Amino acid sequence: MCGIAGIVDRRRAPDIETIKRMTLTLEHRGPDAFGLHVAGPLALGHSRLSIIDLNTGDQPMADPSGRWWICYNGELFNYVELREELSARGHRFHTTSDTEVVLHQLAEHGPGGLAAMNGQWAIALWDAREESLLLARDRFGIRPLHYWRGDGVFVFASEVKALLAHPAVPREPDPEGLLQVFRYWAPLPGRTAFRDVREVKAGHWLHLDAAGLREERWWRMPFCAGSHAVRDAGEATELLRERLRVATRLRLRADVPVGAYVSGGIDSSLLASLIKDENPGMKTFSIRFTDRVFDESSYQELMVRHLGSEHHFVEVGGAEIAAAFPRLVRHAEKPVLRTAPTPLMLLAEKVRQVGLKVVLTGEGADEVLAGYDLFKDAKIRHWWARRPESRLRPLLLGRLYPTSPMLAKAGRSEVLRQYYGQWIADPGDRGFSHRPRWETTAGVLDRYLSPALRALLARVPEWDAGYLDALPADFDGWDPLDRAQLLEAETLLGGYLLSSQGDRPAMAHSVEGRFPYLDPDVVAASCAMDPRLRLPVLHEKAVLKSAARGVLPDAILDRPKQPYMAPDAPSFFGEGAPEWVGELLARDRVARYGLFDPDAVDALRRKMERRRRNLIGFRDNMLAVGILSCQLLLRDFVEGRPEPARAVAAFREALPLGSQPV
Repeated sequence: MCGIAGIVDRRRAPDIETIKRMTLTLEHRGPDAFGLHVAGPLALGHSRLSIIDLNTGDQPMADPSGRWWICYNGELFNYVELREELSARGHRFHTTSDTEVVLHQLAEHGPGGLAAMNGQWAIALWDAREESLLLARDRFGIRPLHYWRGDGVFVFASEVKALLAHPAVPREPDPEGLLQVFRYWAPLPGRTAFRDVREVKAGHWLHLDAAGLREERWWRMPFCAGSHAVRDAGEATELLRERLRVATRLRLRADVPVGAYVSGGIDSSLLASLIKDENPGMKTFSIRFTDRVFDESSYQELMVRHLGSEHHFVEVGGAEIAAAFPRLVRHAEKPVLRTAPTPLMLLAEKVRQVGLKVVLTGEGADEVLAGYDLFKDAKIRHWWARRPESRLRPLLLGRLYPTSPMLAKAGRSEVLRQYYGQWIADPGDRGFSHRPRWETTAGVLDRYLSPALRALLARVPEWDAGYLDALPADFDGWDPLDRAQLLEAETLLGGYLLSSQGDRPAMAHSVEGRFPYLDPDVVAASCAMDPRLRLPVLHEKAVLKSAARGVLPDAILDRPKQPYMAPDAPSFFGEGAPEWVGELLARDRVARYGLFDPDAVDALRRKMERRRRNLIGFRDNMLAVGILSCQLLLRDFVEGRPEPARAVAAFREALPLGSQPV
């Protein structure tokens, strides 16, 4: 995995020192090699994490004619097969890298060639003859790609901090992007936390030429009305098992060792077992928590004994989270509402200390195979909506959230009716499945905002409509579970899990995560299954559990589901709280940054300091962490200036400036 940066300036030749600075800012993504290409209106920069073809895969890379130049962050897992197809069509290869395969594939087929590519990527392809640029992003947005467009200049990079190294890019927050985090957990697709900085959307490509900028979608999860061809549980189990085995085998392709994360849950445990079949001497990694409420180490130890792997772990408590959280926000480049990404960043650090660059993880299983309580929640509410007067049907929601303080009150049925009843009136609402989550924090956010930002909340219906109205034309005819899974994949998975909890904490330590559950063939198999197989009654991931039966210990398969969580707000308040928390929540600092109301934030701070962990509600937790991360973001990116790890003067003298085509 790597970092890419580029400038297209039609006014004057791009400044070499600027592209150097942009590239160095991405050193954490690829410390193994650096490369530049500057010619005409184009400047490309690449920081490389060497994984495939360690000796001859350097970038930027050109085809033999010198017409096409590629700068690429990613992995093409089926590059062996595509290389054979392209060779049969007359293409000649001079390296064994997947990068050269991507270059020839797109030179041959243009954006239409993306559909045959099984991988995770952010691609920049320059056509020197036409002076046009193609940017493309993988199906789920596993790898990031941002851009900014000014008068006659276009700047792009893997991360925002590299864009901000260009003097024309403004260092200003986007208030709407920030507020969207509190509603959707991430800015809506295409948006960022910074004014005028955009992100290439997952499954999209952009084309830039002298006539302007064009955007097109090239992939979406393959749901459609009446598309469920797989209706037999046995057939679904065998299909998933085989597709997942192939996806895992593909993701073990590397010229360096590959490890695996083992959380103790079914998703990662099954992947680790599949890896063991191919790589018996693998290394595994996990997070342990000092607080037993979050700790899953007993299940992790059971899996490690089952696998016989060389195991490594980090042990994390509130103090470690508080110390590392500012660094996490600098890498996430957006606010976060939970601290859960922080231990993952510390785990990536352990992976690098052990000497690995690549790990397979279980991200995507819950979205693809219907594993979240959100899907059950929506299913119950749809059922309840058929008889809204019922006092028994809402009680099923109580079974989903048995530890909720709200349900500890007397009159559980009435509490549930009052709270969830507001979200059953319109089952045809395109956002029906996600309304409770979207409203949880945003519903009280206005109390904490400055007057200027409070007015922006009037645009919430516009934000919702902007996304929901652009969904497929036949979306309303889909099964409700299909609808819920698409929304989850395009908002939470792409915007938060694969970014703040995936790419960013791992690449902070130059570690590449690979996700077999997001393989396009695995996804297609799941989408083809009857929804009653994916979520029979309220039994999550039934097909996956069936596929894992006999492969994993029964204790892993039959354990209660425990979502990955970490200590949140209590890490930052009370005895031992880090100094930066008080500094950032001080009234004068809050007022100066202008996002939040100083009195409301001060009241929230005092409330956090008074209450013990088990008395801090879910909503207050999210507000406290979200406000803190907003303040950190403004301190480090707007008020401060994140700089490259080393000075530009230290940039390698042997950079292949004006490299020759391969």
